Amino acid sequence: MQGAQRGITKNVFVIGLVSFFNDIASEMIYPIVPIFLTTVLGAPVTIVGLIEGIAESTASILRVFSGWFSDTLRSRKPFMVVGYGLSALSKAVMAAAFHWSMVLGGRFVDRFGKGIRIAARDALISESSEAQYRGSVFGFHRAIDTMGALTGPLVALALMSTFGDNLRFIFFLAVIPSVIGIILLAVFVKDIRKQQNRTHAPSIRLHDINLSRDFKVFLFVSVIFAIGNSSDAFLILRAHNLGLSLSLTIVVYTLFNFFYAVLSHPAGIISDKIGQKKVILWGFCLFALVYFLFGIITDQHLLWVLFPLYGIYMALTEGIGKAYISLLVKNDFTGTIYGIYQTLIGLTTFLSSLIAGFLWKYISPGVPFIFGGIMALIAFFIFAASMRRVERTAG
Repeated sequence: MQGAQRGITKNVFVIGLVSFFNDIASEMIYPIVPIFLTTVLGAPVTIVGLIEGIAESTASILRVFSGWFSDTLRSRKPFMVVGYGLSALSKAVMAAAFHWSMVLGGRFVDRFGKGIRIAARDALISESSEAQYRGSVFGFHRAIDTMGALTGPLVALALMSTFGDNLRFIFFLAVIPSVIGIILLAVFVKDIRKQQNRTHAPSIRLHDINLSRDFKVFLFVSVIFAIGNSSDAFLILRAHNLGLSLSLTIVVYTLFNFFYAVLSHPAGIISDKIGQKKVILWGFCLFALVYFLFGIITDQHLLWVLFPLYGIYMALTEGIGKAYISLLVKNDFTGTIYGIYQTLIGLTTFLSSLIAGFLWKYISPGVPFIFGGIMALIAFFIFAASMRRVERTAG
């Protein structure tokens, strides 16, 4: 544990705080956006899938370019400041929405900001830490980030109890923690100026980056998995569909974030000891189980078990996947490679959210989750087979 603590530098810690405050802001509104769309603005579930798909694909397309530009300029911080600033602005846009298209605009601005900052942020975390602590460091970041995600819905519940179901006012108040995070970032986070062995800007062409075989396998497996991993908005709608009130839906979503936050750092430490690939496999397997159950249950009480299990899955995969990628990068393309990964996964998430919306509307609300469980199992078996092939080769 002491070694893990030594891996948490000032930059890593402050970036974690920035993510903490930004996630408070985002998660104050995220659990209520799909319900706001469907009940207040009267949008169909297919529109929820469309909005989430467009929002995530916007972020994804930008990540590869922002990662490449941050590699080219050898600077990460400006991309983070602009990205977090746009996310703060998006809250005010959604607060003023009188039609679902304005919510789409707000989500677009929010994800545009995320697309600008994420690859640069992950690259800076990687550059601010030592290789032997990457699982711990990314796990720590996910834990602090998710503590914000845990706090945000609780703040929303407190505001709802004080101001009634005035969802627009909650959107406006969400700007405050966003601004706090931007101030921390601007004042305390420093770029890492590493000596780089190149005289020209990195290429964005894949054949020039020389991606490793392990990265290509992980990218392929992740895309397969993402085809069935639609937006978490569908989990919220499923809880509401099974009869949970808006307040209880926010509470059960908070429970998911609690398990995610508490277990992310320990999972990262474990991955440093036994290998990230094994832990990611466990996560795929758990996701398949949870999604199958989301698809077939009819008793809302089981949601109080499934949402925590979903939080455990996130702890086993989100930060650890980024740590695994960081260990596969052996050149000056850290931001670009994170951008490539996040772009492809995000574009696939756009497709998966559209698929989920249509499966929900035209077949049944449970079918999107059964589809997601099947895709997770396929990804699990492909990744497990690649691991066995590597072990046989090494032997």
